[in-house]
Amino acid sequence: MITYHSKCMLNCSDSTLLIDRFGRKVEYLRISITDRCDFRCVYCMSEEMTFLPREQVLSLEEIYDIAKAFIELGVTKIRVTGGEPLVRKGALDLLTRIGKLEGLNELVLTTNGSQLAAMAGDLKQAGVKRINISLDTLDAANFRAITRTGKLADVLCGIEAAKAAGFERIKINSVILKNKNHHEVSSLVRFAVDNAVDISFIEEMPLGKVSHHDRSTAYYSSDCIKADLSAHFSLLASTEKTGGPSVYYKVRGTQTRVGFISPHSANFCATCNRVRLTVEGRLLLCLGNEHSVDLKDIVRAYPGDRERLKQTIVNAMQIKPEKHEFDIHEQPVILRHMSVTGG
Repeated sequence: MITYHSKCMLNCSDSTLLIDRFGRKVEYLRISITDRCDFRCVYCMSEEMTFLPREQVLSLEEIYDIAKAFIELGVTKIRVTGGEPLVRKGALDLLTRIGKLEGLNELVLTTNGSQLAAMAGDLKQAGVKRINISLDTLDAANFRAITRTGKLADVLCGIEAAKAAGFERIKINSVILKNKNHHEVSSLVRFAVDNAVDISFIEEMPLGKVSHHDRSTAYYSSDCIKADLSAHFSLLASTEKTGGPSVYYKVRGTQTRVGFISPHSANFCATCNRVRLTVEGRLLLCLGNEHSVDLKDIVRAYPGDRERLKQTIVNAMQIKPEKHEFDIHEQPVILRHMSVTGG
């Protein structure tokens, strides 16, 4: 990690402040507001997790200040993630405050859906425009096996509540694992079509050590998923983008888009426009590398010094790596779990 110590030389009128060494403009910030979750998905975390102590986690006020600094530097999209973001006390108030910041075009949320039945309407009122809901299977027993603690019925009720709330777009996120849920991809697309929502299929990313799960044998590529879907649907290539890494196709005759996030089979690093704020305050420059800057150190050592914070963020663009080096067949070199990372 690097820390900024010299005098700030920031010119806030510069519209190209967040550009890395490879000419990529960073406009998208993903924020993990908690590492805690009410599920224990096999690909995400171990069944017995030790979560971070409170003092190591950014306060909601610190998260807000950092989000505001990023928007002043040209970020136009913020995604709030976890863990499960909606289990953190005060999450709704934080979203409301961030949603009111001038210059932010999109406030979006990723959730496991467990809290949506009660919170969907309030989230829409808070300014959340789009919502991604994790759903890997439509089989209740398989859902329990993958999540270890979750109930499919709760998530399905949450999806109905999100539809009723009227978000601009709802998307299902499905991590596909061979011999666990790969046989369900067509059913998941049919569910998306029937509910007039989008869906993205995600190749598993090797982050953090997990128990009782072999990532190399569970890997199922996007090409395999497309081949499976071709027997049931006609997918038309689309140029539509949502600011993230999904490559989209339209399901012929419907409004549903099917996206593929393929960190292994179709590396998307060349167009990376995102950075992540981890729950403990690290500005992570790449999901698959440890290049980072400690923003918690800055906001706690120099409270209220917005220019120092912004200059630290600008300087950090110079250590954003060109690409990740994921290898699904090796033990993870990235030991942090996805739940602390910011999605």
